[in-house]
Amino acid sequence: MNGISLRLPLLATLLGLALVMPARAEEAYDPWPGLVQDIFANRPMHDGSDVIGIEMPYRAEDAAIVPVTLRMKLSPGDSRRVRSITLVIDRNPAPMAAKFELGPDANVTEISTRVRVNNYTDVHAVAELSDGQLYVSKTYVKASGGCSAPAGKNAEEAQSRLGKMRYRQFSRADEAPASRIREAQIMVGHPNNSGLQMDQVTQLYIPAFFVNQLRLTQDDSLILSMDGGISISEDPNLRFTYVSNGAKYFRAEAKDTDGHVFRNEWAVEKPGT
Repeated sequence: MNGISLRLPLLATLLGLALVMPARAEEAYDPWPGLVQDIFANRPMHDGSDVIGIEMPYRAEDAAIVPVTLRMKLSPGDSRRVRSITLVIDRNPAPMAAKFELGPDANVTEISTRVRVNNYTDVHAVAELSDGQLYVSKTYVKASGGCSAPAGKNAEEAQSRLGKMRYRQFSRADEAPASRIREAQIMVGHPNNSGLQMDQVTQLYIPAFFVNQLRLTQDDSLILSMDGGISISEDPNLRFTYVSNGAKYFRAEAKDTDGHVFRNEWAVEKPGT
């Protein structure tokens, strides 16, 4: 009996280690080096703390709509500009969430959107500057299940809103009435199905169906464009700042993975309104 009683605690300890070790191994695994190779062809990465800022909640309230804000941090005296920003959610099934191209004359300084986060993960923002160099910043988010979370709208409601766009322009209290700085928001009605969500009636997976391109211009001059993937939340939403070139119209064009093209335009409000 003494031998058996001695072996039981040992067996319990070994079983506990067997359960804990795979979890710790998973936590210790860092996918980022492989993503640098796959997405950026192993190009050198520089510290981006003075170039690009990334803000997300440390613990997400809803993993399917996690807010993320990207801020340009180049000093006013820096002659370089940010050409593009790639947003990478390391542990998502499709880690490259979006790539933003910035218009050369739009002086975009801030971009906010909403993303799905599927696991506790690092999130990287990689800025490519006009000198051809890459600069990276990162943050950490605790969230899970965002890519497989059920859609917020039923199929009929989502279809009725497909491609409908809303545009808002915000006044900025910190700017003079004659300022050319604008803050605007565009939303595209779209289910943005990830391909990992399950139909609650049929118990079958809903095919991936999402907005993969969005282009925003003032008249015909590029403000910014987005190549998006399954990590962008339902009803893609961008809020951003830019400098007006005096254009009369704000224009948006979106394309999805089924080949639909959606377009709209709005008259630009006068400065300070």
